[in-house]
Amino acid sequence: MVTDYGTMVIELYNETPLHRDNFIKLAKESAYDSVLFHRVINEFMIQGGDPDSKNAQPGDTLGNGGLPYKVDAEFSPFLFHKKGVLAAARDGNPERASSSMQFYIVQGKVWNDSLLDKAETRINGMLAEHYFKKDPLNKPLLDSMQKAIDDENMDRYTLFNDSIRSMSKSYKNFDSYAIPEPHRQIYRTLGGTPHLDQNYTIYGEVINGIEIVDSIAAVRTDSLDRPITDVRIITVKVLG
Repeated sequence: MVTDYGTMVIELYNETPLHRDNFIKLAKESAYDSVLFHRVINEFMIQGGDPDSKNAQPGDTLGNGGLPYKVDAEFSPFLFHKKGVLAAARDGNPERASSSMQFYIVQGKVWNDSLLDKAETRINGMLAEHYFKKDPLNKPLLDSMQKAIDDENMDRYTLFNDSIRSMSKSYKNFDSYAIPEPHRQIYRTLGGTPHLDQNYTIYGEVINGIEIVDSIAAVRTDSLDRPITDVRIITVKVLG
């Protein structure tokens, strides 16, 4: 991945073949050439891949672009959000399917055990909400929220969405997740963003050029986390 700030070499994981193959296909089609890193948060991640960003003007709101499909979620207990991993962005769809194009690369920070415990609670909160939405008993509530979306009634949507989030906090009908000790050790040393584990698909990692991630993460941004000066992906090439 050749950027304004230098070149990163990214290894794609075989454990998440749908995302691996999709990324390779898009790279070969030059889909990522000239797109921006449109969302940058220091000590968190750098996000890019919105095709609408190629010709974006200063002040344009970005982050909603993509191709007309999603990639099915692929979760592995062995993949986690350590510094340098490549993962798929997504919206709030109930299947947790990934954006066709948008991705993020984790910068993150170093965590202690107390913060990791809080991250674990946050992970399980997101899992509880996901499985609450998947529970057939709650389908009428989800249908009502969807109708509010279809009717463009944001007040009713907010009401239903807030109710779902509140009710899901006490939902227990799922296997809770504990951050494994080997993962904790890496979060305590290398760093990352553990609260995203098991909720967003990870499909690769930077194996050369991690300093480029740090440089991009440090740029000045506006109130929407878009870099003040554009940070562009010049091209993505498939090696081998």
